[in-house]
Amino acid sequence: MSILPLVDAILNGITATLLLAGFVAIKNEMKTLHRTLMITAFCTSTAFLVCYLLHKYLHGITLYQHHDWTRPLYFLILGTHTILAMINLPLILWTMWLAVSARYDRHRRIARWTFASWMYVSVTGVVVYLMLYR
Repeated sequence: MSILPLVDAILNGITATLLLAGFVAIKNEMKTLHRTLMITAFCTSTAFLVCYLLHKYLHGITLYQHHDWTRPLYFLILGTHTILAMINLPLILWTMWLAVSARYDRHRRIARWTFASWMYVSVTGVVVYLMLYR
C-alpha cells in the first residue's frame, strides 16, 4: 500500500487548519497574517494535488470495499467533494488575483464562497480517506 493517500489526508487536514486560522485572522483584522496563512494553504493544496495525481498515476483508482449503509454516504460525500474540487482551483486563483490586484471589495465577496468550498473539500478529503483506507 502506498503512503501517498495518508500524505494527502494530512495535507488536506493542514489546509483546513490554515483556512480556519486565516478566517480568524481576517476577522480580527490581522491582514498580514491572513495573507501568509492563505498563501500557505494554497501551497499545501498544491502539494496535495501533486501527491494525489502521482498516486492516481502509480496506483489507479481505489474501489470502496464496503457494501453496507456507509456506501451511499461515501458516494454522496465523494461526489460533492469531487465536483467542488474541480471548481476550487479556478475559484481560488480568481480570489487570490483579486487580493493581489487590491480589489478588496470583490475579493471579500467571492472569498466567502471560496472559503466555504475550499474548507468543505479539505475536510471531506480527510473524511474520504478515512472511509476508504481505515
